[in-house]
Formats: sequence, structure tokens, C-alpha cells
Amino acid sequence: MHRPARRALRPGVEYEYDELVIAREESRSFVTRLLVQRADDGGWELDRLRIGNDGKRRVVLRRKIIRQPQQFYWLAG
Repeated sequence: MHRPARRALRPGVEYEYDELVIAREESRSFVTRLLVQRADDGGWELDRLRIGNDGKRRVVLRRKIIRQPQQFYWLAG
């Protein structure tokens, strides 16, 4: 399995991308269920869907990366 790519579209907003290639033999209902499951479980949203001349579906999913601010704890000594 590959590691999703990361890009920043605007300053302060970063997205993580994941690409899927789905064979033409898979039904539309299967693809719909797969994408809905990824959205519900992993927080992914559809960025791009292309259907090639060979019938393969190339899907790009994205999700926002939320960075937690660093917290520093100073030890009194």
C-alpha cells in the first residue's frame, strides 16, 4: 500500500491525498459503497474522479490535516 501525498492549497490549510484505481468490472453500487465507507470511517472526501478510455476509475480522495499546537511544559527546578 502506498503513502498518501500531502499538499498545501492555501497557507495554513494542508490536505492529505489518496489515489485509488478501481477496475471497470466493479459495479457502480460497489464503488459508491467503497467511497461512502472511506468518507465515514476515515474522513475522506472526493477530490477528483476520472473514468479512462479503458473503463478504469481513477479516484483522488482528500482530507484536511489538522495540526495540534505544540504545548511546552516547563519544569520548575
